[in-house]
Amino acid sequence: MDWTPLIHALIAMLAQALVGLVVGNWWLGGALACSWWLAREHTQAEYRWIAAFAAGHRATMPWWSGFDPRAWSMGSLLDAVVPMAACIALFLAAA
Repeated sequence: MDWTPLIHALIAMLAQALVGLVVGNWWLGGALACSWWLAREHTQAEYRWIAAFAAGHRATMPWWSGFDPRAWSMGSLLDAVVPMAACIALFLAAA
């Protein structure tokens, strides 16, 4: 079993709680944490696209390569979506 979505969700919730407790803005903490994981997964999708379709050359990569569904797997989708769901749940619980 791949535990990374749950680990990412835990880290995102800890970051959200830190910002929420220190600054008092739980939404901002969740937005920052979720943006981090989404950007990370998007970047990894770009690298997978380069490896699969651009023969390993970044110069031939189009701007939309990170959005190409062929570069995303179920694991990478879960790594992006599970932290978002966890942060939304924490926000709703804290609000």
